[in-house]
This record gives sequence, structure tokens and C-alpha cells, in this order.
Amino acid sequence: MSDPVASKSTFLCMYMTNHPDTLVAYVKHFGKVPENVSSAEMKSIDCKGMNLSYSLKSGGVSSVHVKFDPPLAGYEEVKPRLLAMKADAQEALGMLQSPKITSFRLPSNLNIPFLLSCSLGSAYFCWAPPQGTALPFIPANIADMVFIPARALASAIGFQPSMRSIIQCVAALHCLESVYAGYLCRHYVTGPFVTEQAAYISATFVFGFPVWSDLKKRVQEKRIESVMKAE
Repeated sequence: MSDPVASKSTFLCMYMTNHPDTLVAYVKHFGKVPENVSSAEMKSIDCKGMNLSYSLKSGGVSSVHVKFDPPLAGYEEVKPRLLAMKADAQEALGMLQSPKITSFRLPSNLNIPFLLSCSLGSAYFCWAPPQGTALPFIPANIADMVFIPARALASAIGFQPSMRSIIQCVAALHCLESVYAGYLCRHYVTGPFVTEQAAYISATFVFGFPVWSDLKKRVQEKRIESVMKAE
């Protein structure tokens, strides 16, 4: 299969000649070039990365390959990826101020019914009684039929975890995620009070990944917005 980005490499390289400061930022940050770079040029680009040549103020000339992580899925991803990389590079090099988030929001992809279903499913799996056990108002033969899937899963994995152990594992994971959310808040969330930061950390502890990933997405959107204003 042909590379959809490589086929447009000549056009993209020509377009990027209008953005020399961006290319220099790519070389310095992603290429990890510590010397003073006077100019840079994109030589080629494909789904896996781009080849950049650069000149040093001391007179030297060299080149560097910058990988895309993850690789581009198609040509339509080129512009948003290059903009995001520009924002990352310029911010890291002190060429762009860190974006600031001034409000809290719950992510739109926070699926409360799904989370409740996961909780109920865990309870169903963990609290499945031994075969032949009657439950309040439920005869043993009916209970056996109801919990057949739970016992089959326990048999497949070799053990039946307790609800306490699952809660402890989830709590430990969410604690680590809350620490990361705190890191993001410290660098990017600001407001008249600390309520926005506290809300993000608390919401991450309760809901986990969807909250801090949405915060990270907002930061990236702010970065790209700042880059576009500077264009």
C-alpha cells in the first residue's frame, strides 16, 4: 500500500518553507539539537516521520529525522499533528506561553450508564454464591441459573475476586490518575480560587481516565489556538 503522506511530500515541503520558525522549533525540540540553529528545511515527510536539514550559526550543516508517534493514519492528519507538534516544541523552548484552563468541565464522553453497568457487573461477578446456595426470596435452582455466567468466568480465569479487592485496585489506579491530574492542574489550570483544580482532581478520582484525558485534550486545543493566533 502506498504512503498517502509521502505522495504529497513535495507539496508539504514547499508549503513548510513559509514556516521557518516552526521547522527550527522541530529541529531543536524533537531533533534534540542543543546548538544554535539558524535555519531549517523539510526535505521529506511520510506517515512515519519527517526528514529535516538544518544550518547552525557556527556554520555547520546537518540533518535529523523526527518520528511521528503514533504514525499518521492518513493525509488528513498531517496539519493537526504538525500544529500540535509546533505547540509542544515552542512551549518547551519558551517560545510560547503555557496554555491556561480557567474552568472545569466534565467530559462529554463520560458515559455514566456504562460506568454503572461496570459496577453492577463487578458486583454480580464477585458476589456469585457457591452452586446450590439459596438466596433470600430466590430458590437455589433459580440462583444457580442466574449466576451461571459468573461461575463460568471465575472458572475460566481460575479464581473469583472479592468486591473489596476490585475496589482497592480501582481506587489505587484512580489515585495514580489523580496525581497525574494534579500535575496537569499545577501547570495548566488556573482560576480565582483553587476550586477548578480541586474539581479536576476529585472528578479524576471518581471517574478516572475520561476526566484527565479531556483536560489534556483542552490543553492541546488551547496550544493549537495560541499557535493559530500567532500565525
